[in-house]
Amino acid sequence: MANTEASRSRRSVLRTFLASEAAGGIILMAAAALAMIYANSAFSDDYFHFIHAIAGPELTPKLGPMTVHLWINDGLMAVFFLLVGLEIKREFVDGHLSTWADRRLPVISATAGMIVPAAVYLGIAGGDLQLVRGWAIPAATDIAFAIGVLALLGSRAPASLKLFLTTVAIVDDMGAVAIIALFYTAELNLAALFAAVIIWLAMMALNWSKVNALWPYLILAALLWYVTLLSGVHATIAGVLAAFAIPLRRTLAAPDAEDSALHRLEHALAKPVAFLIVPVFGFANAGVSLDGVTPASLLAPLPLGIALGLFLGKQLGIFGSVWLSVKFGIATRPKDANWTQVYGVALLCGIGFTMSLFIGGLAFIDSTQNDAVKIGVLMGSLLSALCGYAVLRFAAPNIEKSGESE
Repeated sequence: MANTEASRSRRSVLRTFLASEAAGGIILMAAAALAMIYANSAFSDDYFHFIHAIAGPELTPKLGPMTVHLWINDGLMAVFFLLVGLEIKREFVDGHLSTWADRRLPVISATAGMIVPAAVYLGIAGGDLQLVRGWAIPAATDIAFAIGVLALLGSRAPASLKLFLTTVAIVDDMGAVAIIALFYTAELNLAALFAAVIIWLAMMALNWSKVNALWPYLILAALLWYVTLLSGVHATIAGVLAAFAIPLRRTLAAPDAEDSALHRLEHALAKPVAFLIVPVFGFANAGVSLDGVTPASLLAPLPLGIALGLFLGKQLGIFGSVWLSVKFGIATRPKDANWTQVYGVALLCGIGFTMSLFIGGLAFIDSTQNDAVKIGVLMGSLLSALCGYAVLRFAAPNIEKSGESE
């Protein structure tokens, strides 16, 4: 009886993750709104001075002295990417992406949901070679923001849609990590890169030796972050690499194992990331002054390409790929969801926010271009959130079996 109670009291990582992401997404919305208010108030100078204040030594000549903004984007976000990596590993080894049948629809949808927005962006902004670097900005989905919007809908959104959105976003995160590593890497410091490989192999050796204590991995992960920062590869990639080395004990859909290092670390990070790190990132990166913003500037190629890439590209790529997959028998529609609800979730996938702002900061250093990126991301994400919420709010509940035509 005691074992049964203990088993019930231990929530699975996925349930904890969804609960944290939902509440965290709502806090993220508030943090972004607060940043916009500060950036356009009498305290705007204080906001921007604080974000860019020097707050540490020079860790690498490439970055110069560490500022509040750098600690958030290169430091705290490495912890965010560590959690992303843990989620990816768990889902692919022991979760809802552990078989090819389970992976098929999320992988197809996420891939189309990255390619089509990038194509929309390039179709609008690609004529200017200086703007081509921004092609990946609308390719990302912000899972916290999207799950937060779904949480506002309560039981109107079937559980299968929440799972579909989560798995698509996790595959999308994999694509974003690969894009950052391959396309937004500066000149490489080969000595530092070699050191990073050695440290990562040491972490893997601990895993192969069945070392289950977390502290050796965390010490090596900190070292991995530092040498990755020096190498020219973006430091946040160290978080994902470290996650892949953390041991996972498979539980086969049972409650998470207390002796699984990955489960323990993921539980420990879920709430701090959702309630602190992501909102802090949103507050530090969403603030943009609207002084001088005109309808003409909103329709400039850079913000318009990002906004339409998120709003049009995501819904076309994801909804279109799901429809084609079902039509040709490659996969089935999410259980208990009708096509209107699937379309609503495809719209929510256009909320790029965290990842889009992050990639935008890597793509464009110029402050004017960076402000245009923020405006484009905010326009596309807000439009996707409002339209996705409206579609799901007023969609009739499904009364047919999954996979059947309406």
